[in-house]
Amino acid sequence: MASNKELFLALQLLEKEKGIPVDYMIAQIKKAIVSACKNLYGGNENVDIKMDPEKNAFAVKLIKTVVDEVEDENFEISLEDAKLISKRATVGKELPIPLEPKKFGRIAVQTARSVIRQGIRDGEKGQMLMEFQSKQQEIATAVIERVDPVSGNATIRFGKAEAVLPKSEQIPDEVLKEGDSVKIYVAGVKESDRGPRAIISRTHPEFVRRLFEKEVPEIFDGIVEIKSVSREAGSRTKMAVYSQDSEVDAVGACIGTRGARVNAIVDELYGEKIDIVLYSEDPVAYVSAALSPASVVGVEILDLEGKSCKATVPDSQLSLAIGNKGQNVRLAAKLTGWKIDIRPESGFFGEDTEDESEA
Repeated sequence: MASNKELFLALQLLEKEKGIPVDYMIAQIKKAIVSACKNLYGGNENVDIKMDPEKNAFAVKLIKTVVDEVEDENFEISLEDAKLISKRATVGKELPIPLEPKKFGRIAVQTARSVIRQGIRDGEKGQMLMEFQSKQQEIATAVIERVDPVSGNATIRFGKAEAVLPKSEQIPDEVLKEGDSVKIYVAGVKESDRGPRAIISRTHPEFVRRLFEKEVPEIFDGIVEIKSVSREAGSRTKMAVYSQDSEVDAVGACIGTRGARVNAIVDELYGEKIDIVLYSEDPVAYVSAALSPASVVGVEILDLEGKSCKATVPDSQLSLAIGNKGQNVRLAAKLTGWKIDIRPESGFFGEDTEDESEA
């Protein structure tokens, strides 16, 4: 077998840099050589290939049948010529014929290179898929590599993986710059013809949940549980929390001393307001809490099965309970899963204004 130390050193370097196993690349090279031989030798793909990385050895032999009279030199060899290669050659037997590397010519080299490049791409896709899957439904810290000036989409990198953060998944009014380090939520992974693609977001409600899990030890340890999150990114988030331990202040744990914990998350979300309320199995208590920061006089269950209720608030709290363009009551409804009809304590609201007060 002919020594080819340079080839195996190159493969070992690729393994270190790209993480593609040498064995995998050798298998791809063998396929390329078989394909090249098939083209060079009239369709003969009966090839014996030996590649030994430990001995830096590489040999290729084309298998031909020994015959008295050659009709197709691509598949056959005369007994006379065969005896020059092996004295034990006999008619009817197969004989491995050593090939010189230059015999493959340009086709073999190009094919091998192409297969190696494809192997590198496949290996990188596999690595990227594993990177994405390991972060799925988790927060990752990423570096912004570039921002498209037209679409506003940002190309980011975390670990060895690259992904696109669409403008629609960025917090409104936040300005992302190349080189910035940002936290992103990996919502899912999709496989396409171009390889795996991570669906990443900074507007997803689960992004807020994961931020609190990292910031609040009681949540991470399971002492405090996040029951529900509703969010309108860049503006306001409502989060319902609960603890089985009656001695634990679930809301207070999330807020932190002098608001330190919640303020750290507000800063990450570019000033987004966050309402943290206490979850309750009692829909009256839960809906009342969800309408925070407005105070609620009472909640009447209209349809238990259809989850519909009417919340009465002081007249002075009406606009606060409804919120700007109905945001507060809308987020409260998403948080609780209840349809909430807001009514002022004075009963001033008439039927013609009903649509404005419902969520």
